[in-house]
This record gives sequence, C-alpha cells and structure tokens, in this order.
Amino acid sequence: MYTTNLVDACLHCLETSKANIAVVEDSKQLEKILSVKSRLPHLKAIIQYEGKPTVEGVLSWEDVMRIGSAESDDKLNAVLKTMGVNECCTLVFTSGTEGASKAVMVSHDNLTYNAFIITQLLSLVDGKEVLVSYLPLSHVAAQITDIYCAITLGAQVFFGEKDALKGSLVNTLQAARPTVFLGVPRVWEKINEKLVSIGRKSGSLKKYIADWAKEVGLHHYEEAMKGIDRETYSYKFFKWLIYGRIKSAIGFDRCKYFISAAAPISVDIKKYFMSLDIPLSEAFGMSECGGAHTLSHPTDENVAGVGKTLKGVSSKIDKPDQDGNGELCIYGRHVFMGYLGLPDKTISTIDSDGWLHSGDIAQIDTKGFVAITGRIKELLITAGGENIPPVLIENNVKSELPIVSNAFLIGDKRKFLSILLSLKCEVNAETAEPLDDLTPEVITWLSSLNCNFTKVSEVVANKPKEVFEAIQLGLDRANKKAISNAQRVQKFALLPTDFSLPTGELGPTLKLKRPIINEKYKDLIEEFYKD
Repeated sequence: MYTTNLVDACLHCLETSKANIAVVEDSKQLEKILSVKSRLPHLKAIIQYEGKPTVEGVLSWEDVMRIGSAESDDKLNAVLKTMGVNECCTLVFTSGTEGASKAVMVSHDNLTYNAFIITQLLSLVDGKEVLVSYLPLSHVAAQITDIYCAITLGAQVFFGEKDALKGSLVNTLQAARPTVFLGVPRVWEKINEKLVSIGRKSGSLKKYIADWAKEVGLHHYEEAMKGIDRETYSYKFFKWLIYGRIKSAIGFDRCKYFISAAAPISVDIKKYFMSLDIPLSEAFGMSECGGAHTLSHPTDENVAGVGKTLKGVSSKIDKPDQDGNGELCIYGRHVFMGYLGLPDKTISTIDSDGWLHSGDIAQIDTKGFVAITGRIKELLITAGGENIPPVLIENNVKSELPIVSNAFLIGDKRKFLSILLSLKCEVNAETAEPLDDLTPEVITWLSSLNCNFTKVSEVVANKPKEVFEAIQLGLDRANKKAISNAQRVQKFALLPTDFSLPTGELGPTLKLKRPIINEKYKDLIEEFYKD
C-alpha cells in the first residue's frame, strides 16, 4: 500500500487481499490500520517496523525477529517446498487513476522471468551493480528493479529517505553513485529544472561554454541515431570538462543506464539529457505484465518511442486504424494471473488466446519500434466524434511553455479543446504541497515580459496582458504540431495552485488523476463552454 493512501484506500487493499498480517512503517501508518481494524476479521497481527509501538498487541520488528528465531528452518523449508512457480507471489494494486484500484495477481514466474530478461538485456554484472530505491515499493516498477532484479544480480541497494521526492534524493544519489537509475518522468523534469536554474545564474562566458557543450552532446547522440558511432574531439573534451562534472555533482558518474518509466516522457526532456551525455532509455510496462515489456536504447532512431519488445515476449496491435494506431496487446511469461476477485475484469483484459489487452494505444513500425500514442480510457472524444490523445497534446504544450508545471486537457463531449495550466512554483519541504511562490525560472520569464510578480496568486488575479499573450503564443506553437483542427487548443486558464500528490491531483507515480481534477475544477471548466 502507498504511504499516501487514505484510510478508505487502505481498507480496500486489506479487505480485497484478506491479509492476515499488516506491516506498517510507523505510528502514522499504524493509526490508519487501527481505525478500521474492527472491520477486518481476518487480520491477526500488526507489525510496526520503525519506532516502538505504544499500542498493546502491535508487534515491533524486534518482536517478530525474536518469534522467528524460535522457529526451526525445517518448518519454513517445508512450506517453501509446497509453493509453485505459477502461484501468486504478490498483489500489486493499480494506482486508481481510472477508478477503484484492482489487485493484480503476479506469480513467482512472472517476476523471476521479468527480472531475468531485464538484467540480461542490460548486460548487468552479478555482484557489481548499485541501485537506489526511492519510489514506492507498492509500485511494480520499483518492485521489479529494487527487489527482484537486485536479488537476481546480488546488487547493492541504497534506500532513499522518506522525503526523497521532496528533495533529499540527490543526497542519496551522491552517496550511492548508482550504476543503474530508474526515474519517473517527473523526477527527470525536476532534475532538468534544477540544472536549468543553476545555468541561468552562470556568467556569460560559462553560459556560452555550457551551451556549446550541450550542442556538441546532442549532436553526438543525433549522429549515433543515424548509425554514426564516433566520438569527436569536441565531444571528448566536453566529456572531461562539463559532462563528467555534472554527472559527479548529481551522483551519476558511475551510471551506465538512465531509465525513465511509469509514464510518457517528452522528447524535449530526452534531448536535454542527451545534450549533457545522460542519455535516457524509456521503458514501457504495467502491473499486469510484472513490470517491463519494452525498452528503448538511447540511440534508437525513434526518439519518441519506447523501444522494442523485450526478448522472449511478444507485442501486436489490435484493430489498427489507417495510421496503424490500435490497442497494444502483450503476450509472454510475464503476463499476470488475473485480478483477485474480479473474474469479469480478468476475462475482458486477457483474451482467450492469452493476449493481455493493455488499454494503451500504440503503433509498431516495420523495424519493431513501439510508440505509445495514448490511452483508451484517457482518450477524449469530442462532440464531433474525434479521438484526442491528451498526453501528447499536454506534453507539446509543456514543451513550448517551460514555465508550465502541469497541463490538463479538456474536451470530452465538447465542441473544442481547452486546457488548465499550472505555473512552476516552490514546494513545501515538509509536506510536498505546492506553495504560492513562483520558481526563479518563472520569475525570470515574467521579468522578461516586464512583469515583476513573484507569486502564482498575483499572476492569476491580475492576468497581466503581456503574460497571457506570451502563453497564447506558446499554445499557438503547440497547435502547429496538431494533426487536425480538432486537436488544437482554443482556450486556457491558469490555476491558482499546482497539482501535487498530497492535494490529490497526482497519483503515487505522479500521473494525473483525471477524474479528481475534472471534479475539482468543474466550475472553471464549464466557464470555457458557456457561450
């Protein structure tokens, strides 16, 4: 369960799984379980592994170790011998971004096979790899990387602090110096924002050299995409002067693989990191296939794609349209057993031939490169019947307007598209909630437009003409990338607060929770369509 889960979500997980033991991190998480314990007749024990429990009947980690030491290994080994590889090993609860979370039954074989093909593909070395674990272990991406791949390899794992996603992650990275690093897109975006902010404070000479280095770095990888594998003198020089120093400052000096997963990442972010000799590979997967299904290489010619299907498993497009877009279907030993207690959902997800219907819209080109173009349940269908992939348009807008933190597209059953935008702002270091203070990047951008505001509320309340015109110009540039008039954004509004995990608009992997955002801003959305 995610530590951010509310009491009702915890109750749902415990009721669905019929767990007889609940393990909680601390007294804060313990309170949630105790508040619903009377509704969980199957719950036999609660273990608190951090701090000393003050509630009678709750076991500490030391208590559990003591109880375990009194039992013989023969008893444990006898139980292990009764287990089959095709039996359920873990339940992964879906994030609930599309409704109530479902319990995904993942078998021992699903996990061990996925870990095997990932470690083989990356040519990772037994006993030599170092990983940083900071994403929630209730998410399949973190489980497969931080636990099962680590066990497969005998890797060393550094665990991040509780506030890793609030800013302490860089301290762990510097201490661990990982050889492989997995980040969700929002983490890569945050690193990008920090580096850009530092760059803005540089003098003119340093800025000139940095821009030159980034140009050389990007050119190196663009050439590699064309099959030209060579290191120019300028690339080698900047590798020593610039790239290496940046990597060392972050903790990436030993890192061989930089991976983005769990949500789509923009091409611009990929290219930015290429320019710093930090080439990102993008993985696609889902809880229902035990983790990964495709993985890109930094020098793939299709930089917008998620790479090719992993060895030993298969992909196909179901009911492709004239452009080759259709539902991505997945086949292989990594496909899950089904949803616990939801046989109808299982049957509608895994067809009679064993193909898992992902719910993602994709294309597969003649060379086998997979590109995810949308999600069926996220598709907006306009009043005119046009299918609109929101993530693609949202990423285009954010690309053209770097001062935007989050973009949320509206248009389902509407005559035209509109969009909600939030400006980048500072974050409360304790709670991770967005503050009213704008980031230096946004303040600098506003200043270039002769606007001296420093707070989100000031911009939203005063609606400075020059700022709103500049935002409209950014939307116009994004609209030029649209493949039809129906995919052009016609209206926008700035939100008074950015989206965040604690305020409920983002899920545990920082994906947009669309139903919640629609409900929260329904009055503002209706204003777009009053005429």
